[in-house]
Amino acid sequence: MRAARLLLIPALAVAVTGCGRSDPGTPVTPTSTPPATTTATTGTTTTAGPVATPTTAPTTISPSTVQPQTQGARVSVYFVQGEKIVATRRAAVGTAPAAGAVRALLAGPTQAETQAGFTSSVPAGTRLLGVSLRAGTATVDLTGAYAGGGGSLSMLTRLAQVVFTLTQFPSVRDVLFRLDGKPVTAFGGEGVVLDHPVTRADFEDYSPAVLVESPTFGSTVGSPLRIHGTANTFEAVFQLQLVDAAGATVFDQRVMATSGTGTRGTFDVTLRFPVANPGPARLIAWYASPKDGSRVVVATIPVELRR
Repeated sequence: MRAARLLLIPALAVAVTGCGRSDPGTPVTPTSTPPATTTATTGTTTTAGPVATPTTAPTTISPSTVQPQTQGARVSVYFVQGEKIVATRRAAVGTAPAAGAVRALLAGPTQAETQAGFTSSVPAGTRLLGVSLRAGTATVDLTGAYAGGGGSLSMLTRLAQVVFTLTQFPSVRDVLFRLDGKPVTAFGGEGVVLDHPVTRADFEDYSPAVLVESPTFGSTVGSPLRIHGTANTFEAVFQLQLVDAAGATVFDQRVMATSGTGTRGTFDVTLRFPVANPGPARLIAWYASPKDGSRVVVATIPVELRR
């Protein structure tokens, strides 16, 4: 994966060129989790399966064509915690999961997520006008409120939130932005250059060293437990620890991602373990500092442990 970064052009206002919308087609097909190719018991390390191949067929998802109040697939939405992207789960509303996922993102974190430190950099009042897909590039059209207020951190993390939310779908490789139907070439007063499709790699500075995609905040888990996501740690190695309600460590598993040390890789492990103390628990992602070996915690996910 390329180590890309977005460029900033100071004192640029939002620049837009052209207008129009993509041709209509069929909705994006959802896949809530990447395919797993291997499993493991405690004490064994596994890595994730292949990256899904994007479709080349043009598709369009328009809010006006979605049937409201229809509960669809479970999808991920991405907020900000401690200036880093964090995943959580929602039920997509409507028959178009990609549009439903973006709407769930625009609705913001729940009260419980807010109490846990989740925030959204997306301005209140931002609405989705449409999502289209062509040859692996999703074009998301949002209202002009999306570009309002905030400095460079707010601008970049709100872009990251949308990009991460859309690229969870195997058919989406990268994302283009429109505001009120017009393509965006430079975004916000910070002048973030958006004259090309952007990917998750463009927001590596805002990705945690270990991004756990599942389980997420508040999930009910038990044995076996599948844990997957992405990581960029020294030599691709880190630990996944589950601590139960009594403070006992259920497991503390060494995991190796597909790549690391400056290149983000994927991981996908399935662990089996006894459950002595069901109830509130914490899934902790951590790694040993390459400098002094000290423990560096990069994610703590509250979950509900069941037998």
